[in-house]
Amino acid sequence: MAAPPRGPQAPDGLGFAPGRERQPVRRLRTTARSGFGGAGPPAETVKGRDRGTHPPTHQTTHETECHRMQHPVGPPPPARPPAPIPVPALPVDPSTAPVAVLLIGPAGAGKTTAARHWADTRRVPTAHISLDDVREWVRAGFADPQAGWNDHSEAQYRLARRTCGFAARNFLANGISCILDDAVFPDRPAVGLGGWQRHIGPGLLPVVLLPGLDVVLERNAERSGNRRLGDEEVARIHGRMAGWYGSGLPIIDNSQQDVGTTARLIDEAVARSLAAPPAW
Repeated sequence: MAAPPRGPQAPDGLGFAPGRERQPVRRLRTTARSGFGGAGPPAETVKGRDRGTHPPTHQTTHETECHRMQHPVGPPPPARPPAPIPVPALPVDPSTAPVAVLLIGPAGAGKTTAARHWADTRRVPTAHISLDDVREWVRAGFADPQAGWNDHSEAQYRLARRTCGFAARNFLANGISCILDDAVFPDRPAVGLGGWQRHIGPGLLPVVLLPGLDVVLERNAERSGNRRLGDEEVARIHGRMAGWYGSGLPIIDNSQQDVGTTARLIDEAVARSLAAPPAW
C-alpha cells in the first residue's frame, strides 16, 4: 500500500513539527531580582555567585589591612614635642614667702611680744593670731588657767585652737602670712603639735622660744590678770617645755635678746625650716 501523502501536521509536545530536525533548546538563565518578579537570593551565574553581592572573605580583609599598613593614607602623624627642660627651683625668701609659723614657749617666754613684732616688721602682709586672745573671747564661763587644767579648760582650748586654725587657713588662702603663739607641750598629745597640723596643714612651721627659768619667772611677774600664773605652775610648765630639746625643731634661747633680735632669729629659723623642713 502506498504511504499517505505528507502534509501539515500538529507539532509534537516539544514544539517541532514531524519530519523536521530538532534543534537544541536554549534555556535562558535569568536572575530574580527584588522588585522584578520576586525576592530571594540571586541565581548562580556560569562562573559562580555574584561576588559584588557578598562581603569579602577573611583573606581579602587581611590583604587589605596589610596594604593599608604598607601604604598609609592621609597626612603623617604630628611629631612628638620635645621634653621640657627641668628648671631648678628658686630658693624661697623667708622675708616674703607666705608662711604659717607657730611660736611655742612657756608662759613668760615673750611669745606674744615677739610674734607681734615679727608680724609688724615683715615686708609682706602678716597677721598675728594669739591663742590666749581667742580663748578670752569667752567672757562668762571662761576656763581660767589659774584654776588648773580640767575637762572644761581643755574643751575651751580645743575650740580656740580650731578657731585659730580656721583663721590661719583663710589668711594663707588670701596670700597673708600668719604667726600663732601657744604653749604647746611635747608630752601631751591633747595640746600637742598634731592638733595644730590638722587645723592648719603640713606647711606649718613650729619654732620654740625657750629662755631660762629665771627670765621666765621675772617676765611672768610683770604680767597681770589671768595671764599671770603662780611661780610653781610656771616652773612646772618650763620643765615640761625642755622636752623639745632633741625634737628636731628650731629652739631659740632669748634670755639675753631684745625683741628685735628675737624676731630676726625667728626669721633665720623659718628660713632653715623652708630649706629643710624638720621631721616632727
